Amino acid sequence: MTKLSSRILAAALIVLSLTATPAFAASKEMIQLQTQVQQLQEAIARLQQSNDERMGVLKDLVQQSADSVNRLSLNMDALQKQMRNQQDAQGQKLDQVSTQVQALNDSLDEMKARIGRLDKAMSDISNQQQSMSSTLQSMQPGGQPVATPPPVDPAPATAAPITRRGRDAKPSAAGPAAAVIPLGDDTAAAAPTAVAASPNAPPVGDMYKLALGDYMGAKYSLASAEFADVIRAYPDSPQAGNSHYYLGEIDYRQGKYTAAEKDYDAVIEQFPGNPKIPAAQLHKGQALIVQKQTEAGAREFRSLIARYPNSPEASQARSKLNAMGIKH
Repeated sequence: MTKLSSRILAAALIVLSLTATPAFAASKEMIQLQTQVQQLQEAIARLQQSNDERMGVLKDLVQQSADSVNRLSLNMDALQKQMRNQQDAQGQKLDQVSTQVQALNDSLDEMKARIGRLDKAMSDISNQQQSMSSTLQSMQPGGQPVATPPPVDPAPATAAPITRRGRDAKPSAAGPAAAVIPLGDDTAAAAPTAVAASPNAPPVGDMYKLALGDYMGAKYSLASAEFADVIRAYPDSPQAGNSHYYLGEIDYRQGKYTAAEKDYDAVIEQFPGNPKIPAAQLHKGQALIVQKQTEAGAREFRSLIARYPNSPEASQARSKLNAMGIKH
């Protein structure tokens, strides 16, 4: 603003010099010109002061806006952190619920196997009682039998005893012992062998219960071999589907994620309607993500949500997708 006023003053002086008049008129015009220049300088000063005031107000507004933006950014960061913490907490709770549900399912499987054995025992007792009653009715009042009473029907041929791997066991007299695979590393135990389904194989419920008990006892190498036996002896049974699932769980715990994927795929593809399919899909997705196959894992989570939207596993899948920032 000072430069502008100087230029105006210089221009006024030039004009004054170019329009020089006689001495009696120059004095009057000079006074008028000086007055105008002074008024112009005062107007410029007022304008500069007004501009300075406005700039000050504008600076204050800009500073206030910057402070507001900073506070908003801090609030957003705090809110995002809170949301992440809530999602993590919710995911942990869902994981705990899923684990509890899975434990209940395992206990239910064990109870079903136990009830099956009790039913068989009660049926055997009932058959023996009926046989004894028939024998008593065939005897004469004097206590002498009319004829040699028929012998009590022997118990049906029992299956081969369940042989625990890595433990000494002798075959029973009822039949040949079940084929035993020596306990080695987990890969050898889980690998398919040439052992075919045998009519002398133990009942599937007993075999499955034995394997499940060892799994619950964290005897994973032994349980892996026993679940493999269930699959070989009864490949189309529901227990075979469950055995594939638990083999996947064992492989996952041991860091064998590729093998775990194959076990979970066996449950999903070969046993439609198996109650462990949702858990198999969830854990397969987790195995893929651990191996940095994020897109494949996300697809598995989306498939789980689409197929079983109301399952606890679907809730966990949603939580995990949200945590990764992926839409579902």
